[in-house]
Amino acid sequence: VQLQASGGGLVQAGGSLRLSCRASGRTFSSVAMGWFRQAPGKDREFVAGIARSGGTIYYSDSVKGRFTISRDNANNTVYLQLNLVKPEDTAIYYCAAARNIFPPRDFWGYEFWGQGTLVTVSS
Repeated sequence: VQLQASGGGLVQAGGSLRLSCRASGRTFSSVAMGWFRQAPGKDREFVAGIARSGGTIYYSDSVKGRFTISRDNANNTVYLQLNLVKPEDTAIYYCAAARNIFPPRDFWGYEFWGQGTLVTVSS
């Protein structure tokens, strides 16, 4: 599975942004998907994950209620809607795929990674 993330950019605090991650290949519906982020000087952290069917979703406490993950298996794409963004959401956001039914919360659970897209939130 090859992943291509897009949609990052500069947004003001309180604003919204939608990230997309398109997967190549015909196995997208057989992988769970996750979004991670890494801020400068910090470890990569789990943001959200969605099961391969879309029926189970996890969020980190820091984004719960503000971010929404979704997937479109017909178009091999997973999305991350960012609402009410804060300066601390500034990071490179990565999408990842795992050969699991459910999305792992740990980065080592994922076999495939996209290249990352930068989100910068100004105060």
